[in-house]
Amino acid sequence: MHIKTHLLAIAALNILLASVCNAADKPNILWLFQEDTSPWIGCYGDPINEDWTPNIDAMANRGVRFSRAFVPFPVCSACRSSIAVGANAIRFGAHEHRSRRGPQKTYLPEGLKTIAELMREANYFTFNVGKTDYNFAEAGDGIYSPISKANVKTPWRDCPDGQAFFGQIQLKGGKSNTTKFPQAKKTDPAAVTVPADYPQNELYREVVAQHYDTIRSEDEVIGGILERLKADGMLQSTIVVYFSDHGANNLVRHKQMPTEGGLHVPFIIQGPEPWVPQRGIVRDDLVNMIDLTATSLAWAGIDLPSWLEGRDLFANDFQSRTFVAGAKDRLDHTIDRVRTIRTDRYRYTRNYFLDRVFLQPQYRDSKPYLKSLRAAYADGTLAPKLAEIYFGERPAEELYDVIEDPAQVNNLVNDPSLADVLKEHRGILDKWLALGDLGAGNEPDEELRRNGENTKWGIGVNAEYERIRSDSDGDGLSDTWEEQNDRDPQDGKLLFAFDCGGWQTEGWKSNGDVTNIAGDQGFLNFELLASKASLLRHGLNLDTAKNQGAMQIRMRCKDDTSLFVSANGKSLGSIDVTASDSFTEYRLPLAGDTWKGVINNLKIDLVGKKGTTVTIDWIRTVE
Repeated sequence: MHIKTHLLAIAALNILLASVCNAADKPNILWLFQEDTSPWIGCYGDPINEDWTPNIDAMANRGVRFSRAFVPFPVCSACRSSIAVGANAIRFGAHEHRSRRGPQKTYLPEGLKTIAELMREANYFTFNVGKTDYNFAEAGDGIYSPISKANVKTPWRDCPDGQAFFGQIQLKGGKSNTTKFPQAKKTDPAAVTVPADYPQNELYREVVAQHYDTIRSEDEVIGGILERLKADGMLQSTIVVYFSDHGANNLVRHKQMPTEGGLHVPFIIQGPEPWVPQRGIVRDDLVNMIDLTATSLAWAGIDLPSWLEGRDLFANDFQSRTFVAGAKDRLDHTIDRVRTIRTDRYRYTRNYFLDRVFLQPQYRDSKPYLKSLRAAYADGTLAPKLAEIYFGERPAEELYDVIEDPAQVNNLVNDPSLADVLKEHRGILDKWLALGDLGAGNEPDEELRRNGENTKWGIGVNAEYERIRSDSDGDGLSDTWEEQNDRDPQDGKLLFAFDCGGWQTEGWKSNGDVTNIAGDQGFLNFELLASKASLLRHGLNLDTAKNQGAMQIRMRCKDDTSLFVSANGKSLGSIDVTASDSFTEYRLPLAGDTWKGVINNLKIDLVGKKGTTVTIDWIRTVE
């Protein structure tokens, strides 16, 4: 049964619900909240796991499967914070990963409550087994009741007689260790299809196969939970919800990335009538997982609070969404800001920080699958389209036909035939953001220190960290940043190599008469929008005594271009760059009164043909 038939069924079921709700007990509600899992499941039509996920498939056959459910964030803490409150975390300040957890506790804004608090106020027994991972402190003594050790696998047994429960059991999902999973049950890497936005090699076939194995392994865990519920006589009075917090954890364009792969999750509900329609219903409407919050409150007979952005999926007046929205902000030590919407056919994405590539330095950098990507880019063996996706110039906007291109390989933002589609999606996102986006501001310094300095997951290299760090040698780059990028923080030498994916520009800016100056990782690359333009670097305290000889610039231009270089507002000389497809090293001698003492700023004026392309590999001083 699909959505049109289903919506007729909703009306009939709600009439039945209205007639019995006063007499019926409140339903128990159990969320099986899985980590890092993509919907590569038999009942979702995945051929690799056909017949390998019998327990999840049985849930779908007994209840409702949502084919197009999307989480609000592609990372656990912001997603879980959003679902706990029923609104996107950018609305109430819980959008930065693992934030608001310092010694001075930060609570939800006044007036907001979590679903667990609302359930408790409605006389529900609340529990949670496993992580919460919220980006806010829990009020009072906590929002969940403690569970005895004896009942960790059967937490509902701690619920007092005659009281309904609202509980969550956290499942490891894609984080499951499958090394001891029986070999006979493991996925053959040769049989899998690697998504088109990853290298088509044995390493990635193994990564994909292992994710299938985590799903197979967790299916058995889910089966055990359902069996224990049944043995305790609770299954028929309990609504069981199975879903995930984001996509596969070892695929770097899934987890932590606001893509189809990162945001699309499994979502299945089974439970007693009249609360849940029965027997294999498939809903194809767009669903935001914060809809689960609203739906669960409605099951409990709780009036939906004003701050909720979710919708009761089984309401009489239910209306399908025309879009679902998602976001990405700082993740661990990696700072970014991305907003995205998914409509019926298209995904539109807006990137706010264009001075960093898609695949910035991140917490998985030591993993073989990520090291291989970086190595392939460095030695030029990465497929050109993948090099563009992961290490190319960050586009301000992206538009994908996700029906034809679910892996989001071909950005259609410059396709003139889709100009109206692009305009429409820009408007949808603007309207959604106008409701409030606290990600527009900077995080406090204390949060930057806590998440980007000497942490187990890594040390931040984005420009935002520079304000909390010191620069001993005056080259405009902090000591910590230089150490992380294999530079000498004490040499006092001028060197800009533009090879850090988290801060490609290394502090250089333009006067606005060029396109975005950050090109592919390792280069500044831009187009002149006028016949004259300038590049500027402020914030220096450079000792000229340590930088004698010449300034050397390795670059190329599409057309003949002249460079006029100055320091502290005084001319150092000029360079004539000849049009070429190859890089050339140009030298500008440094001598005389204009190169003495301390240099605080540099400026490069470019004079050339409007529309010409300029690529700079590095700028440095040499003897």
